[in-house]
Amino acid sequence: MCTTAKKMKNPPFHQVALIGRNKVKGVPETLKVLKEQLLSLNRSIFTEEQTAGMMDNHNLTILPAHRLKEKADLLIVVGGDGSLLSAAHIAVSQKLPVLGINRGNSGFLTDISPNDLLKINTILEGDYKRETRFLLEMTAKYKGDIITQGIALNDIVLFQGDIAKMLEFDISINDYFVCSQRADGLIVTTPTGSTAYSLSGGGPILHPELDAIALIAMFPHTLSSRPIVVQAHSRIKINISPRQRNISPSVSNDGQYRVTLTTGSIIFIRKYKHLLHLIHPSDYNYYDMLRHKLGWQEKL
Repeated sequence: MCTTAKKMKNPPFHQVALIGRNKVKGVPETLKVLKEQLLSLNRSIFTEEQTAGMMDNHNLTILPAHRLKEKADLLIVVGGDGSLLSAAHIAVSQKLPVLGINRGNSGFLTDISPNDLLKINTILEGDYKRETRFLLEMTAKYKGDIITQGIALNDIVLFQGDIAKMLEFDISINDYFVCSQRADGLIVTTPTGSTAYSLSGGGPILHPELDAIALIAMFPHTLSSRPIVVQAHSRIKINISPRQRNISPSVSNDGQYRVTLTTGSIIFIRKYKHLLHLIHPSDYNYYDMLRHKLGWQEKL
């Protein structure tokens, strides 16, 4: 279950890994400033080759991304939520805590503004909140053979890839049949992903401490379809109808990877065994973040 630590003195961070995306505006500039800031605090800096190309390599240790945990005790991601999603797939397998600096658009996961980099100083000294987020694990099979596997911090999405045509699929939870759907697709989201694509599809906002998964049909061909929220340890099975012709069902995890499936394929989704550890400034408040990011009216 997701838990948020109480405000207290935490272990400091001394070995810092940096990851950024060059495609995001302002990332190289922020990385350069951050590097000098970390060096002034006598922190060791580690990075992978692509990120190193945006900075002077002096005083940097360059490692393959999958080896950052060998040296670092904190991963700082510079970019938008997409950048953090990509880094999360690396960090969760290495049990490396992640702090996000926002150079993207909404930034639900990347807390710190480039104008507030001094907040990192106190975080490195141990003044921060630590929060865990769970991920989803997906396996797609056709006639018993595995087609694709992956993990997702936000969501697993089934959709019709090529033309505007509905999919037919059945949903089962814990081996119990739930419903048949004709829709443009299906979003299966974590609480973390409930403020992402799911929100656009009319899904509920789930507090990150909820141990729950939401299923949201995309443009269902019925007036009775509603999102459903299930316990996070549920086993979800999606059967894509083999009767359909001339369609290309596809599945994606976190919008990062897309794999084309075959009608008759079955998608299995469950809670992933490892958690992502997010680091927030000590003044972080989930509801303040929602109000700011979603433009909710301030208190009267």
